[in-house]
Amino acid sequence: MIPYGRQSIDAADIEAVVEVLNSDFLTQGPMLPAFEQAVADYCGAQFGVAVNSATSALHIACLALGLGKDDWLWTSPNTFVASANCGLYCGAKVDFVDIDPQTYNLCTDALEHKLIKAKANDCLPKIVIPVHFAGQSCDMQRIWQLSQEYGFKVIEDASHAIGSQYLDRPVGNCQFSDITVFSFHPVKIITTAEGGLATTNDAKLVEKMQQLRSHGVTRDEHLMRKEPEGAWYYQQIDLGFNYRMTELQAALGLSQMQHLDQFVAKRHELAKIYFEAFANTDLILPFQSDDSYSSFHLFPIQLPQRLNRREVFEQLRAQGIGVNVHYIPVHTQPYYQQFGFKLGDFPNAENYYQHAISLPLHQTLEPQEQAFVITTVLQILAKGG
Repeated sequence: MIPYGRQSIDAADIEAVVEVLNSDFLTQGPMLPAFEQAVADYCGAQFGVAVNSATSALHIACLALGLGKDDWLWTSPNTFVASANCGLYCGAKVDFVDIDPQTYNLCTDALEHKLIKAKANDCLPKIVIPVHFAGQSCDMQRIWQLSQEYGFKVIEDASHAIGSQYLDRPVGNCQFSDITVFSFHPVKIITTAEGGLATTNDAKLVEKMQQLRSHGVTRDEHLMRKEPEGAWYYQQIDLGFNYRMTELQAALGLSQMQHLDQFVAKRHELAKIYFEAFANTDLILPFQSDDSYSSFHLFPIQLPQRLNRREVFEQLRAQGIGVNVHYIPVHTQPYYQQFGFKLGDFPNAENYYQHAISLPLHQTLEPQEQAFVITTVLQILAKGG
C-alpha cells in the first residue's frame, strides 16, 4: 500500500533517540527546551511549549487564554475534530465558520458576517481557531484585524503547516495570533512519534501553559502561594494535566527539524508533478494563494460530479493506493448533532467533502509510486468519461 502520508526517519534520527536512552534523562531533561527553542527560532516566535499531542496543545492554549463555561469558540468545520473538541474540554460552546470554496480554509467574509450577527446578539466568540488546511495559511492578517475589532483571541491550528509561510514569514511567528499550534504526528511534515507544540510571544501565556502541561504544579518559588519548606518543595497552583513530552520525542523532533526545509521542498516537487499531470483534466486541484507558501501536508483533489467518490476511492485502494478523505465536516459528526447542527449549515464544507480525496504526498514517495498513482487516476477519469 502506498500511504497518503508517512514519516521519514534516518540514521541520525535513530541515533538521537538512542543517545537519550543512554543518558540520565528520559523525561524532563535538556532535550525538551532545546527542541522548543529550535521550533520557536525557526518560526520567529519568542517561545515554544512542547506537549504530548497537538490536541493537548490546543487544550492548554484555550485554557491559557481564559476559555471557560458559556464562552464561545469558533473554528472551521473542515478539520479534524480536535480543533473543536478543545473548546468543549474547557466547558465552552462551539460553533463553526464555513470555508472558502477555493482555499478550503476558514472564509474571512463568512467570519465577518457571523461576527456582525453575533455582536448584535451579544454572543461574540472568545476564541477563533483558523485551521491552515493541508499546509496553506489562512488569511491571518484579516482575521487578526477582525479580532482587534471584535475582541476575540486567535489560536492558529497549524497542525498541517510546520514549514509553511504566510506573507513571506514562517507560520508560527504569531504576528497575527496569540498562539500557534503544531502537530508532530507521523503523517505530518516532521514527527516526534506523537507530539505537539505551541508557539507564542507572550511570556504569561508560556508560564500558564507550562503549568497546565504538568499537573498545575510548580517548583518556582516566585509562583508559590507561600514560602517553600525546602529544596524538595513544590506546590499545585492550578488544575493541570500530564501532557508532558518525553526526552525521546524531543530528541527525535530536534533531529527532524534539521530536515524540515528539505522535506517541504520535496513535497513541492511532488505537488508540481501532480499539478502538471492533472492540468488538463476535470479534477479540481488545490488552489495556492499568492500570500502563502504551503507545506503541502496534503494534496486534496475534488472529483468531478460525473464520478462517484466512493467508487473511485475503493478502486484506488484496491490498486494499493492509500488515498484518504480530509475531512468529514465536524458539525456532521453524531456527537455534534446533539448541539443542534445539521446538514446544510455550512454548505461549502459539505460540498467540498462530498468530492474530496487526498492523494499520497510525502517526502518518501518514490517516483515510480507517484507515477503509478497518476496513471491509475487518469485511467479512472478516462473510464468514468
